[in-house]
Amino acid sequence: MTAVVDAPDKPSPKDDPPAPRSLTTRVGPDGRRLRLPVALAVAAASGVLLLLAFPPFDLWFLAPVGVAGLTAACHRRKIRGGLGLGFVAGLTFFVPLLSWTSTQVGSVPWAALSLLESLYFALLGGAIAYTSRLIDRRPLLWATVTALLWVGQEALRGRTPFGGFPWGRLAFSQADSPLANFAWLAGAPMVTFATAFIGGVLVVLTWRTRRQLAATVKQTGAWAGAIAAVLLLGLVMPIGLTSPGGETVTVAVVQGSVPRLGLDFNAQRRAVLDNHVDATIDLANAVAAGEQKQPDIVVWPENSSDIDPIANQDAADRITEAAQAIGVPIVLGTLQRLPDGQSLNLSLVWDPETGPGFEYVKQHPVPFAEYIPIESFVRTVGGWLDPRIVEGIDRVNGFQPGTEPGIIPVGDLVISGVICFEVAYDDLVRESVVEGAQLVAVQTNNATFNNAEATQQMAMVRLRSIEHGRAGLMASTVGVSGFTDASGAVHDLTTFDTQAVIVSDLTLGDGTTPATTLGALPELLACAAAVLVLLASGINRRRAGSRPLETANG
Repeated sequence: MTAVVDAPDKPSPKDDPPAPRSLTTRVGPDGRRLRLPVALAVAAASGVLLLLAFPPFDLWFLAPVGVAGLTAACHRRKIRGGLGLGFVAGLTFFVPLLSWTSTQVGSVPWAALSLLESLYFALLGGAIAYTSRLIDRRPLLWATVTALLWVGQEALRGRTPFGGFPWGRLAFSQADSPLANFAWLAGAPMVTFATAFIGGVLVVLTWRTRRQLAATVKQTGAWAGAIAAVLLLGLVMPIGLTSPGGETVTVAVVQGSVPRLGLDFNAQRRAVLDNHVDATIDLANAVAAGEQKQPDIVVWPENSSDIDPIANQDAADRITEAAQAIGVPIVLGTLQRLPDGQSLNLSLVWDPETGPGFEYVKQHPVPFAEYIPIESFVRTVGGWLDPRIVEGIDRVNGFQPGTEPGIIPVGDLVISGVICFEVAYDDLVRESVVEGAQLVAVQTNNATFNNAEATQQMAMVRLRSIEHGRAGLMASTVGVSGFTDASGAVHDLTTFDTQAVIVSDLTLGDGTTPATTLGALPELLACAAAVLVLLASGINRRRAGSRPLETANG
């Protein structure tokens, strides 16, 4: 990543001896840049560093280093070079990060999703290369431009195609970092901005000649101070401002587990329902014996009753048995089959006296997992590649999206209606809080994935708690489940592929954070600024033509 060369600060006379050849850099049309083999290695390593910043590794401090590496690799390259290097970084990041997608359906969907997501990193690399001339003329912009391009890439990737797939955002690697607190100010995009900004500062600090390093001690100290200031601001910014001020409620989460992991957990649906019923009855017995505190509400995970209790009386009887045993409403996940053969993935409130009540229908079904876009095309291509893909398509239930906001009223309490991957989408979680959710509750089913996916999702719940100043919870069929407070701290975390019941007192949120108030505005402004940077870079490149660029930053 460091381009350390003995280049002069200004053009040398023609009779000066040439600069010594460097093993790491070469002179291109725009000045010194990393040699291609070095740039490829740095780009590949950058993806690995980004991966290690995410759960289950949780080395959050490596994320800015990964950003810096990709930036250095692409700097001063042609656009096609930046595209290629960005794609390489995307592959080394997304292929292992998304390996959980292959747990049950094979390698083809995993490869397809990883390749698609890597294309967005390719665009990022191309944009970094495209802005090189502008940065070289105004190096003080380098950190800011880096941050803006990252926010823009994530905004695009989180919305396209078919509603986007925001998994792997820089912000979701920072749950244990002081930078996570920036979510309170302007949401996940602000955390990404702060993380990438530090990465940009690291590039500024390292992209120097030896002579410049000796001559710019003050400037180097100023940039190092900028990193310290960002981290310090993240530490102190939300103190005394994020603590919810509402009443305290006791919430129980039941992780009933499944007889075996895999896509055929639906074939085990009665066993899955029985597991959650029996665990709830055990909780009721523990409460009666004084061994556990009486909850005000019980939350079961997504798909905890894959038998529709509205259409199947035996399932309804079992849920009623559990609700009457514990004596409080149960919020459970279930499926409903519509007359046209389509399905709904929903959360259902079950009262111990009156039975089924309020329903929230998942608003953002996952493409290719819960419904198939352009199905005939996908079925044809999938049949060529792997027969298991066609089998998987046949198992997809064709979920219809819900149209109502993601809130679930349970008596006097209102919790968010966030089902599984919906937690990754800023607008859906914010909508639930704006509509009155006092807790961020996420119901999920990880039975077809693994521990890495579950811990990555839990990190998102933690960030959402900070973002909206709400205590939160994640209820999973197999784990992990747990509670969060408004500072993002997690407690009572369960392990994967186990049965567990956890109970905690949670303070209800009764206010709004700046992030809740601002919504998508900071991200939109950052994207607009990124577009302006690209336009300015285009103008700058047209004016500069193909003349070699001599700059003060090596």
